[in-house]
Amino acid sequence: MRIVFVHPNYHSGGAEIAGSWPPAWVAYLAGALKKNGFDDIHFIDAMTDHISHDQLREKFIALKPDVVATTAITPSIYESEALLKLALEVAPNALRVLGGIHATFMFRQVLEEAPWIDVIVRGEGEEILVNLMKAVEEGRYEADKREIKGLAFLDGDEIIATQAAPTIKDLDGIEPDWSILNWKNYIYTPLGVRVAIPNMARGCPFTCSFCSQWKFWRDYRVRDPKKVVDEIEKLVNEQGVGFFILADEEPTINRKKFIEFCEEMIARGLPDKVKWGINTRVTDIKRDKELLKFYRSAGLVHISLGTEAAAQLKLDVFNKETTVAENKEAIRLLREADIFTEAQFIVGLDNETKETLEETYQMAWDWQPDLANWAMYTPWPFTPLFQELKDQVEVFDYSKYNFVTPIMKPKALTRGELLDGVMNNYRRFYMKKALFHYPWRGTGFRRRYLLGCLKAFLKAGVGRTFYDLGKAGYWGPQSKNKVDFHFDETRKIGNAQMADWEASADKAAKAAERREALRAQGKERAAERNAVAGRGEVPILAPLACGGGRQQMEDQPAMPMACGGGKQQMDEFDVPMSAREAKAAADRPLVRPAE
Repeated sequence: MRIVFVHPNYHSGGAEIAGSWPPAWVAYLAGALKKNGFDDIHFIDAMTDHISHDQLREKFIALKPDVVATTAITPSIYESEALLKLALEVAPNALRVLGGIHATFMFRQVLEEAPWIDVIVRGEGEEILVNLMKAVEEGRYEADKREIKGLAFLDGDEIIATQAAPTIKDLDGIEPDWSILNWKNYIYTPLGVRVAIPNMARGCPFTCSFCSQWKFWRDYRVRDPKKVVDEIEKLVNEQGVGFFILADEEPTINRKKFIEFCEEMIARGLPDKVKWGINTRVTDIKRDKELLKFYRSAGLVHISLGTEAAAQLKLDVFNKETTVAENKEAIRLLREADIFTEAQFIVGLDNETKETLEETYQMAWDWQPDLANWAMYTPWPFTPLFQELKDQVEVFDYSKYNFVTPIMKPKALTRGELLDGVMNNYRRFYMKKALFHYPWRGTGFRRRYLLGCLKAFLKAGVGRTFYDLGKAGYWGPQSKNKVDFHFDETRKIGNAQMADWEASADKAAKAAERREALRAQGKERAAERNAVAGRGEVPILAPLACGGGRQQMEDQPAMPMACGGGKQQMDEFDVPMSAREAKAAADRPLVRPAE
């Protein structure tokens, strides 16, 4: 059975500035399949190779696939749907499979707008895909598909979602097939070396309202650090990788494991062969301030910090738990440890103004990170913050949900003015850095790395790919009132997806009512007990706690704090609605946004 994976040809001028990134998802899925006996696997990287639909058509004709599978983050969803429609035309008998974070949470919308997709893999893909491919190969897919966990598909006009699959408990048992990638194409521009994106952990124990990773991976699980280093050593020796970024949301959460990882890197002499970077949080930097130089000796040269926004008000909106002063302190500590620092700011919320944009610039220059990025707030449609802000969301063209297009329009700014304000921050920050810092600060590796970063920005700027400026028609302040983001205004939230959201909201509201009723009942009983005690009467003996004591759980048990001090914690995937529930929800009158 021939399986063809395709990485969708989507570009936005965001992360591509720093280089061409290897699509790690295909290596992990191909490795899982090969481990289970599937060896006729092909990969087409339409994004890196800029493969057009006509070229993709020819490749499908030549390969004659039995299965065509692709993935989709939110901005690439339409391209993923289109390539699977092309597969239908060229190889109508091939099973068309879609996975990825967008399809996992928005499967109702996807199947409604792209009914040619045969099946969606929901969640962590390795085990689900192996079970799916075994059913296809053995000819029992149609008979057994409702029993395979983690799928969604159309059955006539009905959208079926099978029971959610459990998360993979043994991450060390996953063996990615990195050989399926054409490594000469994946270059990290600042250093001019091959780049990889392995991971040490999956999931995140925090529940930031703007993020979806904690919802997708659900459990936070960490691999054996020695196994991770085995994988990196193999990438260095067999594929010539010279730089990698750990794909984890925050590799330093588990301090003990991260230290073991660094120790193993040093023990094998890898810091002389490969450098690496991570994303992490300001609080972890402060916690580990005595270890930062040790981390640097393990080859860690680049840390991207989620400072998110300059104003404390915005940090609170995003459920962050850091202060402006802590952000500045973390950057100072990293600079002293000779680790390059990248500060990330999120802009473009409803309360953004010219003054707050200027404030983010002043903050960035005061903190003096080596690099700074201003990302447009992108309201992922499956995050808690989207549910809070959805009445303000006017754009449902997901191809623009890419961190560089202003999806939200602030009250005080046009989208063109917002883009111009962000570009003004970039111009001033990097012009000063280029003239007064990068060429003169430090020597050797530090100078080479910073000049390489500057080269990456200049390359994207000259090519008009940076921030999608060429597509939007932005040429400077004089064009801010003429930019056109080419939003497809025909795109709306689908009926099935809206019904699912409403049903989930109703379920959450009823659960909140039940919790409140239990709290009220507990308070009433406590008041009654106090009244009895006050009259000197003998109270009814309370049931003994475990161990024979009298102490019982409080009416309001203390819950672990989420990131930012909130109470919302990770849930399993919502149990999908039954067909009857979905129909009942769909029959209710819908209030559709932006209509």
